[in-house]
Amino acid sequence: MTDLNEIPIVTIDGGETSLAEYGDKVKLIVNVASRCGLAPQYSKLEDLQKTYGDRGFTVLGFPSNQFLQELGTEEAIAEYCSTTWGVTFPMFERIKVNGRSEHPLYRELKKTADADGKAGRIKWNFEKFVVTPDGQVHRFRPRTEPDDPAIVTLIEQSLPAAV
Repeated sequence: MTDLNEIPIVTIDGGETSLAEYGDKVKLIVNVASRCGLAPQYSKLEDLQKTYGDRGFTVLGFPSNQFLQELGTEEAIAEYCSTTWGVTFPMFERIKVNGRSEHPLYRELKKTADADGKAGRIKWNFEKFVVTPDGQVHRFRPRTEPDDPAIVTLIEQSLPAAV
C-alpha cells in the first residue's frame, strides 16, 4: 500500500502539500459537497475540530462534484463553508473520488473496508476515513454522523491523553 503521507494534495487556495504536513495527527478525511442533503454534517465536523484540534486531531475536507452536488469553484466552496458552517479545518481542491481520474488519495483510501467488510467505490458525499497516527485507516459510510460514538471513540483512543 502506498504511504498516504506521500500522496500530493492541493489546498483549496492552490497550495501544494501532502498528508505528511498533518504528521502524527488523527485525521478525519471526508469527501464533502455543499449542496448535498448531508451538508449539515459540516457543523458536526467543525465541532470535532474545535473539540480535539488542539490535541492532535484535524478534519480534512475534500470537495467533490462526483455526485453533482458541489459548487463550481474553490472560492465559492471556501466561502460557503466558512460563512454557512464556520469551517476552520483545512479544505482542499475539488477532486474525483471514483473512476478513471479519481484522486490517488481516494484510490488508496477505498481499499479500506467499512464495518460491514465492504471496500471499494465511494457511494455518496460525506464518506469518512479516520487515519490514526500509526497509519491505520477506518472507514465510515456517509450516513454515519461525524459525532457517532464509533468515530468519537476511535478519535479519543488515538489521541494523546488530555492534560
